[in-house]
Amino acid sequence: MQLAEDVAIVAFEQTPSHAHFNDSEPAMIMPCVNSVIEQVGMDRHDIDFTIAGSCDYLSGMPFAFVMNIDAVGAWPPVYESHVEMDGAWALFEGFVRLQSGDIDTVLVSGSGKCSPGSYREAFSLQTDPYVHAPLGLDPRTQAGFQAQALIAAGKATERDFAEVVARSHANAKNNPYAQLGGDLSVDELLAEPYVQQPLRRHDCPPTSDGAAAMIIARADKARELCDNPVWIRGIDHRIESHHPTLRDLTDSPSVRVAAERVGLHDGPVDIAELTVTYSPEEVILRDALGLNGETKVNPSGGPLTGSPFMAVGLTRVIELARAIRNGDGRRGAAHASSGPALQQNLLCVLEGDS
Repeated sequence: MQLAEDVAIVAFEQTPSHAHFNDSEPAMIMPCVNSVIEQVGMDRHDIDFTIAGSCDYLSGMPFAFVMNIDAVGAWPPVYESHVEMDGAWALFEGFVRLQSGDIDTVLVSGSGKCSPGSYREAFSLQTDPYVHAPLGLDPRTQAGFQAQALIAAGKATERDFAEVVARSHANAKNNPYAQLGGDLSVDELLAEPYVQQPLRRHDCPPTSDGAAAMIIARADKARELCDNPVWIRGIDHRIESHHPTLRDLTDSPSVRVAAERVGLHDGPVDIAELTVTYSPEEVILRDALGLNGETKVNPSGGPLTGSPFMAVGLTRVIELARAIRNGDGRRGAAHASSGPALQQNLLCVLEGDS
């Protein structure tokens, strides 16, 4: 991918995945924003552009995202934008904005509170209003369709799903941001009852409240602000049909195209932080990305151990950036998804400083 401007992540922060956060969403975002600004030693009014990702459906109020601006400081007036998507898509917009070359820094955030209501009911309202929404076709139901399609096609078994869960929980044991974690037996997991056959409760994400923020900057500014920037070498997102019957639910061509566009296999992929919201999705993503056994997949535990909606994709980028900065890998991929059954997919390639 040929970029007009090199862009790096210079600061990042995330909240733990809360089963229930007892304060407002701005109160959840504010510590993250304060932390990233402190990390780079900037005044918040020196940030050139602010972009947030969140979902009004979760709070049930129109323009609920406006209140979140209190967390970044709206006075004096700030240059601000918003996407009704996961914070990873806010990162995409911020990255594209920096390519214009007239600004140097972008503050990106993502946040969501699911605990006050039912995310299954909220997100079914975002589906096709003529066919799917009246049926209440929620994400878990469509994930169940996808899991059954994998089994019927002979591409996976319920044991494969359980192995994904067991590994994810084991990886999350030492992650302070995870909501769940521990050693689980695959056989014990397979003995659990179904919640949406062939899915069991552990195949689905926990309900989580959470927020994340980062600052990205153009090359010269990045080196001025940070001793060890993490470079965004490519970012791309693709969309498939919103009608599940028009897609092969056992494959993800949009992920495959995004991987090609960002040059995923132009170098080693040491780590992959994937938005595996439901365990069968890892089977599909591994295949679409062409990952081999040398790539560590979701060493953080991934969304199965903590899934702050509207921030889960952005936290994949943060978890990867942290791992690279800590020396756990040199180059990796972060993946975000939106819509049911991997309908929309974003891929971001990160690389450590040379």
